[in-house]
Amino acid sequence: MKPATFLQASALALLFVFSHSSFAALGGDFASVQADQAHMKATIRSSQAQAYMVHEMESPGHVLIREYVSPQGKVFGVAWNGQFRPDLRQVLGDYYGQYSQAVETKKAAQHGRSPLSISQPGLFVEMTGHMRAFSGRAYVPDMLPQGVRAEEVR
Repeated sequence: MKPATFLQASALALLFVFSHSSFAALGGDFASVQADQAHMKATIRSSQAQAYMVHEMESPGHVLIREYVSPQGKVFGVAWNGQFRPDLRQVLGDYYGQYSQAVETKKAAQHGRSPLSISQPGLFVEMTGHMRAFSGRAYVPDMLPQGVRAEEVR
């Protein structure tokens, strides 16, 4: 194999490995919740609700993130509050592109600052805050377990 071809193949393999080792994010698998905990250097507390598990992580920077996991092992909702906004690329995962596009559309139509609310087929995001006091939540309506109300993601 030529050196350039070997380098290209190696880079492609690394890209594949790292793109699939994502963190627990909206729509992601339960198995990656521990990866989130390690990435955030957070303490974790888990609790069982009637139809789902809640994994609550607090980072040293006092950002609290709650990940709601269905009985099928999928993260159907996330919520956060704290002094800083979390890494939304990490929290929203594959839904970040849809979120980002919706924010741009809202910015074009709306003037001034106000709480953000995005309600689209397949994604709901609500966010508010100011310096040292941020909160928000996001969920995928079609992934809510049977009998679970959207208001429970908080």
